[in-house]
Amino acid sequence: MERFFATLKSELFYLRRFECIEQLQHAICQYIDYYNHERIRTKLKGLSPVQYRTQASNT
Repeated sequence: MERFFATLKSELFYLRRFECIEQLQHAICQYIDYYNHERIRTKLKGLSPVQYRTQASNT
């Protein structure tokens, strides 16, 4: 979890300025969706984490 929060802060939080807490909450929800569904990892054979888990459970 510490690594995820470090990545979230470096890729999202420190790069933008948020006007209100709702904007921050929305951006975090979008980032979590991106992190799990779209982010390609070479360590996971070029798949996103969700794709990798789905593929692993289907075999």
